[in-house]
Amino acid sequence: MNSSGCEIHYVDSHTEGEPTRVIIQGGPELGDGTIRQKFDRLRKDSDTFRRSVIKEPRGYEALVGALLLEPSESSAVTGVIFFNNIGYLGMCGHGAIGVAVTLHHLGRIELGKHRFETPVGLIEVDLLGPHEAAIENVPCFRLESRVTVEVEGIGKVTGDIAWGGNWFFLVENSPVPLSSNNIGRLSDAAGRIRKALNRDRITGADGAEIDHIEFFGKPISPQANSRNFVYCPGGAFDRSPCGTGTSAKLACLAADGKLRPGEQWVQESIIGSRFKASYRIDHSNQVIPKITGRAFICSKGVLLRQPADPFKNGIEIGEATPRS
Repeated sequence: MNSSGCEIHYVDSHTEGEPTRVIIQGGPELGDGTIRQKFDRLRKDSDTFRRSVIKEPRGYEALVGALLLEPSESSAVTGVIFFNNIGYLGMCGHGAIGVAVTLHHLGRIELGKHRFETPVGLIEVDLLGPHEAAIENVPCFRLESRVTVEVEGIGKVTGDIAWGGNWFFLVENSPVPLSSNNIGRLSDAAGRIRKALNRDRITGADGAEIDHIEFFGKPISPQANSRNFVYCPGGAFDRSPCGTGTSAKLACLAADGKLRPGEQWVQESIIGSRFKASYRIDHSNQVIPKITGRAFICSKGVLLRQPADPFKNGIEIGEATPRS
C-alpha cells in the first residue's frame, strides 16, 4: 500500500477477440496449498479483489480475469484462477491461451509445452509462437443428450448437457440467426433458456448449475465447420469461439461418432474468429480436447484501489450504494 492505494499490476490481451486480464502482481495473500484450495479462499475471503479488477470502473462485463499464483504441482509453470463479472470459472480456454502468450511476452516461458495448474486440474499448453498456443483441456464429456425444455417466448428447445471445464447447454439449431447484428436477440434467447433450465432443475453433475448456453449453426467461412454463440454466466457473450464451449462440443461430437480422434474441427465465433480443435482418447477412455487459437497483447499497466474511492471494489449495477 502506498499513498495512491493498493496497486495491481496487469497485462491485457485478447484471444480471438475475447479479452483476458492477467494479474501479475498485487493479488491477495491466499496462503499455501493447491490452486483449488487457493480458489476456495479467494472466493470466500477476498472476493472484493475480483470485483475491483473486473467490474466498472476498472473493468467491463466481457473481461475475464486470470490471477497468477505459485503452483503446488512441481510440473506446472504457474497456477491460475479465472474469474469474471459475477464469479469464478473452473477453467477458461481462451484465458489459458491468453496467459501463455502473456507469460511469453513477459519473458517467463519459452516456446514449447508447459503445464498450468487450474482449480479443475492440470492443463497442458503448447506455445506454438509468440501469438499462438494450443491447450489440452481437462477430460470432457456429455452428460445428457437431447434434453428438451419449454422456454417462455420461444417454445420447446432441445440441447445437450456437456462438461468442457464449465457446464454447457448446447443447442444444435440456434433459435435466432447467428449474425453479429442479432447479439441482443441471441442474448435474450439464451438468458430465457438458462432461466428455464434453472426453473426445471435441469443441472450438470451433482446439481451443478448450467451457466453457459451455446447455440450452433452454419459457418460463414468455408474453412469452418460450424458457427457458434456462447452466452456467459454474467450476461456477456463470448467474442471468441469459447475454448471450454468448443471442448464441450467435441465431447458431444465424439459421443455421437461424428468426429474421430485427431480429426480437426474448426469452430467459428459470432464475430468470425476461429479456433482449431481436435481431441484424443486417454487411457481411461476420456475425451481430451485440444484447442488452438491466437492471442495478442493489448495493454499493460497498474490498477489503483484508493482508500477513499467509494467504488474501489467495483460498481454493483442495480445497487443504490457501493459495497463497503
